[in-house]
Amino acid sequence: MLLQILANTPKWVFVLFVGLLWLGSTQLLTRKVGLSRATLLAIGMTGLSLYGTASAFAAVPLALIAWLASAAVALALVLRCPQAAGTSYDAASRRFTVPGSAVPLTLMMGIFITKYAVGVSLSLQPALARDLAFALLVSGLYGAFSGVFAARAARLWRMALAQDRLQAPGIA
Repeated sequence: MLLQILANTPKWVFVLFVGLLWLGSTQLLTRKVGLSRATLLAIGMTGLSLYGTASAFAAVPLALIAWLASAAVALALVLRCPQAAGTSYDAASRRFTVPGSAVPLTLMMGIFITKYAVGVSLSLQPALARDLAFALLVSGLYGAFSGVFAARAARLWRMALAQDRLQAPGIA
């Protein structure tokens, strides 16, 4: 059955998988990154997870509420965590030095695998698209992934804004 599932998977899904795997593995090494790139990554992955929720569970309006609630909780929790040791911001170049982490790769693979598993599940059992418990569980998971991505970008924004305020104390 697994071979049949893989054989019926569109080729672009494998290309997306490899692309996300590559992008996530670049996050394993310490790197310099601009705020816009970090923000775009969070927006892109949040969009992918929101699309996963909306496309799979259009018949369950509470799914979007579950996604939003889960994203908000994850965002609030991760925002309370300190920035990773070694993260710094250079105001002159407007770039961050970000230590390598497996978190982005894990989140990307989590969103991809969830989307793939839900797609397969809905192909095998279309009624799951209207199952409230399934929709809330999957939407909550998607939301949690998005909240963590958003919080990681927001913490960088917070660091940049704080440093910019220190550089120009007369500007409010």
